[in-house]
Amino acid sequence: MSADGPVGIVLVSHSKEVAESVAVLAAGLAGGGSTATVAAAGGTTDGDLGTSSELIAGAAAAVDQGAGVAVLVDLGSAVLTVKALLAEGDELPDRTRLVDAPFVEGAIAAVVTASAGGDLDAVEAAATEAYGYRKA
Repeated sequence: MSADGPVGIVLVSHSKEVAESVAVLAAGLAGGGSTATVAAAGGTTDGDLGTSSELIAGAAAAVDQGAGVAVLVDLGSAVLTVKALLAEGDELPDRTRLVDAPFVEGAIAAVVTASAGGDLDAVEAAATEAYGYRKA
């Protein structure tokens, strides 16, 4: 873990309720100890389905403790929105990274790893590894 704190996690969904629910689930499953900061950025600023660069940037700023920010997304246009923010260069905190991972399983792995003190590379690796989780 960075001297500043754990890696922050931002969960971007087209639905406010989905983003918030996954954030609660991931934080709950991370268990005791110091839990990484997780923020949901779901829907649009007026409460509709969609994505909002404003909500994403605000969530990233809120979870940034200097160790980096991992951003996980649900669907295609959320990816495009985060990529556009990253390309801007000044909209997101330094060391913000879009993580290619399944949304629910990846979020849980990311939060657990960040809460255990993993750095940004470890958080990304854990979330990405969730693609291989077998359910049957």
